[in-house]
Amino acid sequence: MPTSRSIEFFDRQFEQQARDRDLGLNPFEIAALPHLSGRVLDYGCGMGNLAFAAAMRGCTVLALDASPAAIGHIRQRAAAEALPVQGILADLRDHRIDENFDAIVAIGLLMFFDCPTAFRVLSSLQACVREGGVAVVNVLTEGTTFLDMFDAEGYCLFPKKELESRFAGWQILHSEFSDFDAPGGKNKAFATLIARKRVGQHAAA
Repeated sequence: MPTSRSIEFFDRQFEQQARDRDLGLNPFEIAALPHLSGRVLDYGCGMGNLAFAAAMRGCTVLALDASPAAIGHIRQRAAAEALPVQGILADLRDHRIDENFDAIVAIGLLMFFDCPTAFRVLSSLQACVREGGVAVVNVLTEGTTFLDMFDAEGYCLFPKKELESRFAGWQILHSEFSDFDAPGGKNKAFATLIARKRVGQHAAA
C-alpha cells in the first residue's frame, strides 16, 4: 500500500500513543459516541479509541486506517479484550465499501486527500449509511494555518459551510465550528457535523 508524509506522521504518533496507553477520546469522538449504534464503520479510525468505546456500548465496529501501527494496535486490543472491533489496513482514498452501516464516522480524515478525492470519498460514505442511520464527519477548514502533517501536493481545507451543503436533505443533529491552538503559534480550525439520513433518502446528497 502506498505511503505518504501524512501516514508516516501519524504512524509515529500512533506508535507513541500505544506506548503511552493513550486511550482517551478527543472532543470530536466524545460528541460522536452517543449517536453510534448497531453496525458502525470508523473510517480513518486511528488508534481505535472511539471504535472500542462504541463496542463497549454494544456496537460491532469495522475500523479502517492506513496506519500499520494503528491497525496492529487495534487487532491486539480487540483480541485481548474480546471486543467486536475488526481492524483492517486500507488505502482510504479508494477503499471499496461492500455493506451499509447504521453509523459511519470519518473524524479528522478527509482533509488529508486532495479536494476532489475528499468529496468523492464523502459521497461514497454517505451512500453507505442506512436510512435512519447517522454520519459523523469532522474536517479541517479554511483558516487552518498548521499544515505540518499534510502532503504538500494533496490536502483539502474545507470551506466553512461545505459539510452542511453536502448534507442537504439530511437531518442535521449537530453542527459546530471549533478552533485549537497548534505548535508555532498556528491554528487548527475544525468543522464537525452529525447528520441522520432520512427514511426514503436512498442516495447521498
